[in-house]
Amino acid sequence: MKIDIFNHVMPVRYLEMMKQHAKDQGIIKRMTSIRMLWDIEARVQMLEQWPDLQQVLTLSVPAPELVGGPDLSPELARIANDDMAAMVAKWPKKFPAFVASLPMNNVPAALEEMDRAIEKLGARGIQICTNVNGRPLDEPEFFPVFERVTNKHDLPIFMHPVRPATRADYANEPKSKYEIWQVLGWPYETSVAMARMVFSGLLERLPELRLITHHCGGMLPYFSGRAETLWAQLGSRSVDGAEAEVLKRLSKPPIEYFKMFYGDTVLGGSSSALRCGLDFFGADHVVFASDCPFDPEEGPMFIREGIRSIEDLDLNADDARKLYFGNASKLLGLKP
Repeated sequence: MKIDIFNHVMPVRYLEMMKQHAKDQGIIKRMTSIRMLWDIEARVQMLEQWPDLQQVLTLSVPAPELVGGPDLSPELARIANDDMAAMVAKWPKKFPAFVASLPMNNVPAALEEMDRAIEKLGARGIQICTNVNGRPLDEPEFFPVFERVTNKHDLPIFMHPVRPATRADYANEPKSKYEIWQVLGWPYETSVAMARMVFSGLLERLPELRLITHHCGGMLPYFSGRAETLWAQLGSRSVDGAEAEVLKRLSKPPIEYFKMFYGDTVLGGSSSALRCGLDFFGADHVVFASDCPFDPEEGPMFIREGIRSIEDLDLNADDARKLYFGNASKLLGLKP
C-alpha cells in the first residue's frame, strides 16, 4: 500500500471562480491547461496503473485568500471542501481522505470552515500557505488556526509554498525572471515560514503541532549544518538587541525544533535529495507524496519517479512501510 499524501486537485466550480476573480493570468493559464487537475474521472483512470496507490486530496494553489478578499474567500473554501468531499465519497478506494482549505485572510471564517470541513465533511487535516498574502504565519492573528487544529482536532497541517512572480529577485527589477520565483523561491518560502515558527516560539506553545512541509522541508535538510551553527549564535550579527534574547526563550537548540516538522518526498525524483531529507527528519517524519499532476507528463511521472526515488535508497522494510503509508496513516488517523 502507498498513500500519496500531498497531491493536488482543483474542482471545476473552484476553477470557474478562479477564472472570474483571480488577477494572476499566469496561474489561470497554468491551472486550466492541466486536465488531471480538474477532470477527476480522467485522474482516476490514470491511477489504475497503480492499484496499490491511494491519494489524499489537497486543493491546488491559488488558495482561497489568493483568489478573493475576505468576503469572497469563505465561499471559495466551502466550494473546494464540498467538492473534494464529494470526490472522496464517489471514489473512496482511490481517495481515502481530503485536506480542508481555509480562507486565511478571514480568520473567524477560517475557524468556522475548519470545524465544518472536519466535523461534517470528514477532512483529515488543513492546508495553509507559507504566508497569507505576504503576511507571516507567526502573526498573532493566525495563532487560533494552529491552536484549534492541534488542540481541538488533533490533525496535521499541510503547508504549501507560495511566492508570486511579481516578487522580484533583485531590487532594481519589476518581477522575477525564468520562473525563479517558483523553482527556487518556493523552497525558500517554506524555509522562512519554518524559521519564523521556530523562533517566534510557536512550537513551544504548541508542542503537539504536526506540520507537513512540501518538498521535504525546503532548504533546511540541505543547509542543516549552516542552520545549526549560525543560529546557535543568533543575535551576534543583529543591531537589534532583542534578537540576542530569542535563544534564551527556547527550551532546546533551534535545530531540534526544525526536526519536529514532517517532510514529504516531493523532490522531482531525486533520491540523493531524499536521502538528505530522510537523514535530517528521520524515517518517522517523512511521508510519501507526488505533487501530481504538476509534472511534464501531467500526472504519472511524479508518482513513478517518486516511488523510484524511495526504492533507490534500498530502505529496510520497516522504514519503507513508514514512508509509504505508516506515517500517513498515523497523521491522518486512517484505518489500515
